Amino acid sequence: MKLLEPFLQWQDEIKAVRRDIHAHPELAFKELRTSDRVAELLTQWGIPIHRGLGSTGVVGILKGKTEGSAIGLRADMDALPMQETNAFAHASQHAGVMHGCGHDGHTAMLLNAARYLSQNLDFAGTVYLIFQPAEEGGNGGARRMIEDGLFDQFPMQAVFGMHNWPGMAVGEFGVTPGPIMASSNIFTITVQGKGAHAGMPHLGHDPIMGAVQIAQALQTIITRNRHPLEAAVLSITQIHAGSAMNIIPNEAKIMGTVRTFSTETLDLIEQRMGAIVESASQAMGCEGQLSFVRKYPPTRNAESETAFCVAVMKDIVGENNVESRVVPTMGAEDFSFMLEKVPGCYVWIGNGMGEHRDQGHGMGPCMLHNGSYDFNDELLPLGATYWVKLVERWFTRGEGNS
Repeated sequence: MKLLEPFLQWQDEIKAVRRDIHAHPELAFKELRTSDRVAELLTQWGIPIHRGLGSTGVVGILKGKTEGSAIGLRADMDALPMQETNAFAHASQHAGVMHGCGHDGHTAMLLNAARYLSQNLDFAGTVYLIFQPAEEGGNGGARRMIEDGLFDQFPMQAVFGMHNWPGMAVGEFGVTPGPIMASSNIFTITVQGKGAHAGMPHLGHDPIMGAVQIAQALQTIITRNRHPLEAAVLSITQIHAGSAMNIIPNEAKIMGTVRTFSTETLDLIEQRMGAIVESASQAMGCEGQLSFVRKYPPTRNAESETAFCVAVMKDIVGENNVESRVVPTMGAEDFSFMLEKVPGCYVWIGNGMGEHRDQGHGMGPCMLHNGSYDFNDELLPLGATYWVKLVERWFTRGEGNS
């Protein structure tokens, strides 16, 4: 790996910053301490900042020595509403809140790069350092920042994101053009029936049986309506009904998620779900209602920006350590909102399997959204080197950087 020497010298300092953030996790739109720390460090390094987009967002503004185009580099800051099971020194100090997805590391990597770039401004253009709140849980911090004027106040030609990826070895990168992560959508189906004594079911209209019929029929959308080559997931994750063994309830609820890579497939699934809910409920003498909420669109990488990022990664870790056609995941990412507005690329950086964790961690392997997860500090110089090399390469591609 071709790591920039200053990042090796700063390793202990940036690791301390990352672990401090990990120990003090904050939920969506409550990243007050984290954003204060980000703003403090950027200011310390002489980087002008803008605060308040998306409530707690921070944008650092790095202007090169000469005029040129502008790009954005994005890191997310929020934690998850989950209990950490690790017992090492930097484990979460807040019960029920944890950096279980590595956003502490994403923030630290971008801070690391910001420090270097602030001392090496010999490029023609502007770099916007986007520290975003509220990526988790469908809260849409990226969308909020955009609504608050991110791309109006800071127009940019391209925007780039990065996420650590457990199971991929340290020193490896993964990316693909087109969709790399799915849309995220949630649904609630309410089946309204007529309650009755369980020993006299003929006197009522059983919403539970209506829910059972709906649950089974929904899977035919995937197996019989969706084009076989179009990826899609329809998962029922909750069914709620009843309060006693001898009572047929008035109501049953079904909840779950739908994931797709295309809007056309998503439109089809939503339309078919509505038809099934209505007809199956009526067949059981009940009334059905579908609430379908589109949370995050698919995360789609632009072709040219992806090819550009692949070249940057290969220069750092070598061709054999860059997978340029990774299999997309049905997980979702609100960086998708930024990519809807501005072309760019979202890449994965290998986090390993968990061998990096200090003593006191929970069961492995070290996977995202797991109580025993921890970001791998070995990535701090590598991720920062990627950001810096991306900036340097972007602004030396020729007239107009097109």
